[in-house]
Amino acid sequence: MIRFLLQGLLRDKSRSLLPVIVVTAGVMLTVWLHAYINGFMGDIIDTNARFSNGHLKVMSKAYADNMDEFPNDLALLDADSMTAVLGKEFPSVSWAQRIRFGGLLDAPDKNGETKAQGPVFGIGLDLLSPGSEEIERLNLKKSLRSGSLPREHFEALISDDFAKKLRVNPGDKVTLISSAMDGSVAIYNFVASGTVSFGSEVLDRGTIIADITDVREALNMPDASGEILGFFKGGYYDDELALSDAGSFNAVHKSAGEFAPVMRSLSQQGNMDQYVKLSSVYASYIAIIFMVAMSLVLWNAGLLGGLRRYGEIGLRLAMGEEKGHVYRTMLTESVVIGLTGSVTGTIIGLFFAWLLQKYGIDMSGIMKGTSIMIPSVVRAHITTPDFYLGFIPGLISTVTGTALSGIGIYKRQTARLFKELEV
Repeated sequence: MIRFLLQGLLRDKSRSLLPVIVVTAGVMLTVWLHAYINGFMGDIIDTNARFSNGHLKVMSKAYADNMDEFPNDLALLDADSMTAVLGKEFPSVSWAQRIRFGGLLDAPDKNGETKAQGPVFGIGLDLLSPGSEEIERLNLKKSLRSGSLPREHFEALISDDFAKKLRVNPGDKVTLISSAMDGSVAIYNFVASGTVSFGSEVLDRGTIIADITDVREALNMPDASGEILGFFKGGYYDDELALSDAGSFNAVHKSAGEFAPVMRSLSQQGNMDQYVKLSSVYASYIAIIFMVAMSLVLWNAGLLGGLRRYGEIGLRLAMGEEKGHVYRTMLTESVVIGLTGSVTGTIIGLFFAWLLQKYGIDMSGIMKGTSIMIPSVVRAHITTPDFYLGFIPGLISTVTGTALSGIGIYKRQTARLFKELEV
């Protein structure tokens, strides 16, 4: 009987081809949209991680308690050794040292006198080492507004709005006045190699980015680092994995000293825990709404498909086939159609989602200006639910629609069958 049903489905295109196409299209859209939503909702988390928090962050205990104040006098010592240890203990994580600092930036005129100055927020990171991922991580190349990236020591990037305020052009000298690690006054000269746009008013108002080696020299921080940021090599933040890694590191590196290293996940920094949870909830809500909509569409498709076959059903009943057998065969056919469409749609949806995840869609061409804080490439993010999510509308809704339409089989009266068949 199963073989007979399969042959019937293959030969009758109205019973197989069209329903399978409808189910495939619905499942494909469901899978692709869920992956896209995950990627879209993760953009803000990804931007925050790349710029300030990382997926994981290692600091001294004292620094962690006051991290919003950038207390470089409490920075980690022997940062290079600690980075090497982290690389061995967590090989799936890419580690990068950074120093955040504040101060005053002075722009002298041709006579060496101050022509303009203003408060500045600074970031020291690896810009000059071969193979450094920091330039790509912060999207510095595409965020350039003038000049070029630092190519030598003593060069720095300045936020574009701040440079215009100070009347500084690429190639001009600027002087950083800040506080050294030991509390003394630090004065250091940089050459503005270029300007960048952050896409954030607060940062564009006054920011400088320089190589971490120069910042260490300027602030008298030899082999010290305020923060060591970790980024999962897969590219996406996994809160459960991050919490697990942080817990295992803190359990091994227990110490009562205030300069002992401590690891925090992204969700353990500031208010990011609330955003991580909200982004997951919102993504789920949007996916559920779309799934319900697709379920209604496919449910109606199954319902209409069953109603259109009432003439066939009447003929089968008139030939003496039992109502229960007719009903079961319709359900079996809908299961076959639902499974076929769900599997096909999931594969196609995952394929398009993978293309969007790997290559993305470059939106910089339709933006006025790409910035560090605004991703210029839209990407999807494939997660485990994408492999089975499409079966909910594809299989369950299709079978449910057929089951509801098939209830009418038990209400059919033999006396009316011939009249219906004549029509």
